[in-house]
Amino acid sequence: MQQLLQQAQKMQQDLAEAQQELAETPVEGSAGGGLVKATVTGAGELQGLVIAPEAVDPEDPETLADLVLAAVRDANAAAQRLQEEKLGPLAQGLGGMPGLSF
Repeated sequence: MQQLLQQAQKMQQDLAEAQQELAETPVEGSAGGGLVKATVTGAGELQGLVIAPEAVDPEDPETLADLVLAAVRDANAAAQRLQEEKLGPLAQGLGGMPGLSF
């Protein structure tokens, strides 16, 4: 029983380390062929947004808004894939232990 508890504690520690790594890992998404680029952390926090000058049309702000939204969504999708890659094996190993969330 003690060995099982130690194994569970090790897995929880590994999960916490993976979550910290995700929080520090930048992931990029883009839209409009790279006209708008968004950078988020692997945890999904928006860190940066770059808009190429040619994407800005004062006559059409809606298109720019759509490009920004698409770039952020693309970056968040990449962050989600990174989360699944990093946390998936750990979460499976924990078998849905109570009290764990990510």
